Amino acid sequence: MEDLRIAAVVMRSVLGETSDNLNRTEAWVRKAASEGAGLVCFPELNLTGYSVREVARSVAEPIPGPLSEAVVQMAHDSGVLILAGLVEKGADGGIFASQLVAGPQGLQGVYRKCHLSPFEQTLYSSGNALPVFNSRDATFGIELCYDTHFPELSTLLTLKGAEILFCLHASPRGTPEEKQRSWMRHLTARAYDNGVFVVACNQTGDNNDGLEFPGLAFALNPSGEVIDEDISGEEGILIADLTAAQLAHVRENRMRFFLPNRRPNLYEGLTGKGPA
Repeated sequence: MEDLRIAAVVMRSVLGETSDNLNRTEAWVRKAASEGAGLVCFPELNLTGYSVREVARSVAEPIPGPLSEAVVQMAHDSGVLILAGLVEKGADGGIFASQLVAGPQGLQGVYRKCHLSPFEQTLYSSGNALPVFNSRDATFGIELCYDTHFPELSTLLTLKGAEILFCLHASPRGTPEEKQRSWMRHLTARAYDNGVFVVACNQTGDNNDGLEFPGLAFALNPSGEVIDEDISGEEGILIADLTAAQLAHVRENRMRFFLPNRRPNLYEGLTGKGPA
């Protein structure tokens, strides 16, 4: 890993107002570029807005499609790698909560949310792939909201080479302070146990579909400590420097980096392949 300045955006996304959401996404990308960020991440479904009602189908788009192509153009113009979310329409008509990764050279790939909350399961289809992506400076994985409650996902992404986990949320209800306390209970563990950076951000405000989101963002180092955070609840951008030295501090110390000492043969019961 090389040193990487990232930007995490706290953004209000109104359901169905994709043109406005896209315009404000572009403004935040320009802001991130002006701050020297090489990568900018947005909350889950920031382009289309979030919903657990059938109306979500009406805002779904295929990838590639107009929204993803617009984000690719933003990445080309800004020189910044962009992680942006939308309701994706699959080839069979199903819909996914997806996060696309677009760089200056084009669309790098898409992550489809694998773990759906009970409220999402009757509407969305689950993804079945756990890709890792590469910037010029780091390898990273993506988790969307409910995904982050399943520690095996973070471990597998790390074993596949991830040095950063981007945990991108559309998590409603509560205050920013309450949401921050909730996230700190499990996201610090994801960072500490796996020796990875964790970057998290949420939508904020009223989405005009009956949900209110408490805006916040933070970045954790591979020891699970806060690098920086924004719990103001307002739209904004968090800039954080993720350094190779912070990663090496953990991964080059045999007592700080735990993954090399795993014993996978003991864990077969987790996959139903044998007794624990």
